[in-house]
Amino acid sequence: FLGVMPAYSATDDALTTKLVTFYEHKKDSSVPSHQATVLLFEPSNGTLKAILDGSVITAKRTAAVSAIATKLLMPPFTEVLCILGAGVQAYSHYDIFTELFTFKEVRIWNRTKEKAVKFANSVSGPVQVCSSVQEAVTGADVIVTVTMATTPILFGDWVKPGAHINAVGASRPDWRELDDELMKNCVLFVDSREAALTESGDVILSGAEIFAELGEVVKGTKPALPEKTTVFKSLGMAVEDTVAAKFVYDSWSAGN
Repeated sequence: FLGVMPAYSATDDALTTKLVTFYEHKKDSSVPSHQATVLLFEPSNGTLKAILDGSVITAKRTAAVSAIATKLLMPPFTEVLCILGAGVQAYSHYDIFTELFTFKEVRIWNRTKEKAVKFANSVSGPVQVCSSVQEAVTGADVIVTVTMATTPILFGDWVKPGAHINAVGASRPDWRELDDELMKNCVLFVDSREAALTESGDVILSGAEIFAELGEVVKGTKPALPEKTTVFKSLGMAVEDTVAAKFVYDSWSAGN
């Protein structure tokens, strides 16, 4: 797939387009499934100002948005972080989550155990490698799903009541990471209602009701409800790439 994600932010005086390719690898590959480039333009006249590594920006901004959701929606006492998947997004989520939050235990599961072991050996802190999803998520307070799953791998029966889940994978209308029980018994937050109802198989196929967009919680127009079991379905928005690219460009321009 080739995705084109244009966006303009008047507030940030920023105009960008992200070009992203997605290839579903049948076998493990050294080439990332997602590769991206961000083009930053001068909004007043359309001149191309910069070409940026969109893969890094995508990894960082996706994890940053998950962190915002987690800060708002996670239970008041959190001890266990669980990451399902061991690809690029697993690393970016681990980095920002362990920087912003304090967990007594971090667990990881991956379909290919070798990749999970490699992850555990390459990050800065201790990580427990789990042999099954159920083992990984049992008792976890915060769960991050960053997998290439096309059918549910995370089941409501296994999730601790009051846990918070960031569902980042399954970005097509016919793909799932979470089962119906979890989707229908959680309080569901999304980055974009419009996108979730056309792109997210987890939302579309379960028929789960969207409670709020994350932006509504940030603005204070909808409550966070951290005492409930919450799911943040992340699909990504082009404006996130725009703001991130402008931030990088401004920092570079300032000599930082």
